[in-house]
Amino acid sequence: MGTGARQRSDERRWIILGEDGRYITLGRASDPSEQEISETETALLARGLSGWLAVMQGNPYVGAKPRLMQVRALGEAKTAFDDAAHACISAIMAARKATGG
Repeated sequence: MGTGARQRSDERRWIILGEDGRYITLGRASDPSEQEISETETALLARGLSGWLAVMQGNPYVGAKPRLMQVRALGEAKTAFDDAAHACISAIMAARKATGG
């Protein structure tokens, strides 16, 4: 290694990304079922929320900056996925800095 560059984790997790950049992990060991996705979308809409089903490549706690890949919209998002993804990654990196990670 010797370059000092952080390596990206091979970790992959399915997340629900909110319009404000917050996320929750939907799963890591297996792909979510269509029923799980549908139930999640229904729950979001019942609370007046929208977002995206996305894949996070990399560990949100350590290593290189994670990447987010949009899979599909959930609800009627009023913001762009890229804006929400930027807010999410910025929050992850700020949390790492605050905890010394």
